[in-house]
Amino acid sequence: MEAYKQEFIDFMVESDVLKFGEFTLKSGRKSPFFMNAGAYVTGTQLRKLGQAYAKAIHDRFGLDFDILFGPAYKGIPLSVITAAAISELYGVDVKYCSNRKEAKDHGDAGILLGSPVHDGDRVLIIEDVTTSGKSIEETVPILKAQGNVQIVGLMVSLNRCEKGKGEKSALEEVAELYGFPTAAIVTMEEVTAYLENKEGSPIDSVRRAQLDDYYRQYGAAGSWTFKA
Repeated sequence: MEAYKQEFIDFMVESDVLKFGEFTLKSGRKSPFFMNAGAYVTGTQLRKLGQAYAKAIHDRFGLDFDILFGPAYKGIPLSVITAAAISELYGVDVKYCSNRKEAKDHGDAGILLGSPVHDGDRVLIIEDVTTSGKSIEETVPILKAQGNVQIVGLMVSLNRCEKGKGEKSALEEVAELYGFPTAAIVTMEEVTAYLENKEGSPIDSVRRAQLDDYYRQYGAAGSWTFKA
């Protein structure tokens, strides 16, 4: 596993963003883990988060795109800190753009904030996590309404490896529906494989069994390796 992935997993746990226990998700599923990206609150945390996204984007998509688009609301700071990190780490300037929930009719008017989006722009969408693909359903029409825009992909921080609307993961469903690649900094399977081998890990044998039980019921096809 790449070093930046290991560092990001440790960072999620240390920041109390990734927790293990018993949680009820919005979907009603009873999950043995929970991710809350809203727990990144300090300047240091945000800088590290932006760097993790930048490294993963560089690794998965390269940097041949024009705009990072972060859907409102959580995607707004993600697009800003990641654009800054790409500049810091790689010396490449990409623009950031986000949408408003309600269009502004004065001053900096319109549905977008940050950089305008024009014909021919190559846009990478950035989010915290995708569980249903609903935000992408809203985002793609916004981008396409700006002109002949090429969406080069979607990057999220964690792939939960769970079924979306069918048997495949939400990220796989987005890729198939819209025709652009999707990726995550880390998958939940990578998180588990890394943490369960660490001393003092939050994933002990009991927690691993709970994770396996969860993914037997909700895991996307081919996304989870069960422990023998």
